[in-house]
Amino acid sequence: TPPTQPFALSPHIYYLLSETNLFLQPFANVTGSLNENGVCQCSVYLPDTTFPVQKVEMLEITARVLSEKFEIELTKVSQYTKAIEMYEQKIQNLTIKVEHMASTSVSYTELDFQLLKLEINEMQRLVTQLKSTLVGSNVIVEQLYVEIRNLTLMVNDLESLDKNNILAIRREIVTLQNRLKECEKERNQTTPPSYFPPGSCGHGGIVNISKPYIVQLNWRGFSYKYGAWGRDYSLQTPEKDLYWVAPLNTDGRLLEYYRLYNSYDDLLLFKNARERRTTYGEGSGTAVYNNFMYYNIYGSVDMGKLNLNTNTLALRKTLPDAAYGNRFSYAGVSWQGMDFAVDESGLWVIYSTEESTGNIVISKLNDTTLDVLHTWKTRQYKPSVSNAFIICGVLYATRPVSTRKEEIFYMYDTNTEQEGKISIIMDKMLETVHSINYNPSDQILYVYNDGYLVKYNLIFQPVLP
Repeated sequence: TPPTQPFALSPHIYYLLSETNLFLQPFANVTGSLNENGVCQCSVYLPDTTFPVQKVEMLEITARVLSEKFEIELTKVSQYTKAIEMYEQKIQNLTIKVEHMASTSVSYTELDFQLLKLEINEMQRLVTQLKSTLVGSNVIVEQLYVEIRNLTLMVNDLESLDKNNILAIRREIVTLQNRLKECEKERNQTTPPSYFPPGSCGHGGIVNISKPYIVQLNWRGFSYKYGAWGRDYSLQTPEKDLYWVAPLNTDGRLLEYYRLYNSYDDLLLFKNARERRTTYGEGSGTAVYNNFMYYNIYGSVDMGKLNLNTNTLALRKTLPDAAYGNRFSYAGVSWQGMDFAVDESGLWVIYSTEESTGNIVISKLNDTTLDVLHTWKTRQYKPSVSNAFIICGVLYATRPVSTRKEEIFYMYDTNTEQEGKISIIMDKMLETVHSINYNPSDQILYVYNDGYLVKYNLIFQPVLP
């Protein structure tokens, strides 16, 4: 039975309903009952649409999950922060290295660049991995990435434009070394030099010269720096062995003693020597041809012909217009106004005249009478030449390049009356070349070098068809 007085709610329920804002409409028609104490009681059911308990529970679950995820991401951020600090330190170190390489003049190698590149590539890989793990963009990581890219560009620029061009120079050196090896390989694979029989002139002149072969010190000793030596040449007996050594006295002028050896072995062993004293000769322009020794007679403008069998002066004749008295001698060699030479055709004399103003004059001699058969005047100043010799009618002149090198630099062809410049370097044992004698029998130069007897083999070029 409905109560006769208005319905009253307990204060607790009233408070709950008011707090949840559920007084949407008055509750006038609510069924209730009286207990034994006369208190009215009723039950109120609140619909879910009015108070969403299930949603609150889901909200609590979601909040807990988000809190756990937040803790995980916070841990990651802490790890990333440490990694970023480490990368930042690495970038600072690399920047210092790169700036040092850019500013210093100390040489650096390809390995330095490769090590830098490896470090930068490793950081670039790690930063790329870091970017992929972060959702969205991160300003610090992006700055790191940009700095690493700048470092890469800087190292590439340094490698290609290094201040001292050291890498470029080293690469060029390697290239040149490879080319030299190829040239050496080609040289080793080339055919041997063309052979020309002794006494033959079917070649195109000297193209190269061998290393010096030191035979021995002259028999009179180191103090006898001036002189000449060689091998006799005869058109009738070109294979005959007769070696001669004619050192000057210590004044560098007087030719007084000479020795003869009948074989090269005797010369090497100082054995079976025939030592002779001659009518005084002058200078180291001595030559031996067909068992006769030819030299300038002391203090005169005369030529002397000495018979080696009898050691007597067979002939004495004046060389017309020749300068004498140490006038126009070779550079560095005194008292060589007349320089006798032998080639495939016979005997020559090389000298200067006052008329030629010191330029070299070449005369072909009759070896029997010492008459001048023909004369050629060159434009080469004799005192600027250290020595000269003749091969197949071609005069070759030398000059010093250094204390250990001589250069065959000038030639005059009496066959064509043409002169020219060449460059063939001769190594020498000591500084001064005092005489050079060519022998057609073996095509060897016999050089008297500051008292030492030295030999050189000659290489001739073939005549082009």
